[in-house]
Amino acid sequence: MFKRIMAVVAVAATLLLAGCGNDYGVDQHGQKIPSERLDKQWKVINYWAEWCGPCRIEIPELNSLEQQLQGQSVGVFGVNFDGLQGKELSDASAAMGITFTVLAQDPADHFDLPRSEALPVTYIIDEKGKVRAQMLGEQTAAGVLAKIKELRGH
Repeated sequence: MFKRIMAVVAVAATLLLAGCGNDYGVDQHGQKIPSERLDKQWKVINYWAEWCGPCRIEIPELNSLEQQLQGQSVGVFGVNFDGLQGKELSDASAAMGITFTVLAQDPADHFDLPRSEALPVTYIIDEKGKVRAQMLGEQTAAGVLAKIKELRGH
């Protein structure tokens, strides 16, 4: 009987932990990011920093891209290269004028993103979590949109 109870507890714990597998943490406003926001859709993930001049020029383009992609199963997400958290992340995102979601937790391990020493860098990841493109340097909304269309076969 004890073994059966322990087996049930083990299965229950596994199921509970499985639900936490795709936890993306919080955004720059401290809001929890549900897995549905990133799973089963294409993702544009951009690494930026306040000290990065080209990042400052690129941010408005990414804000525009996010607006253009609404309703198309593609999300635009930022990640602070310096790993800022909490109020520092919120303040830096605001100072940069970022309107898209900034992930406080770096998803590099989850998506097996190669580490880039240059900024800005943008990754396009498909709905299965596979990196389809790594775009170095300052991007435009039109350029990223064209790359997504090319990769999706449209």
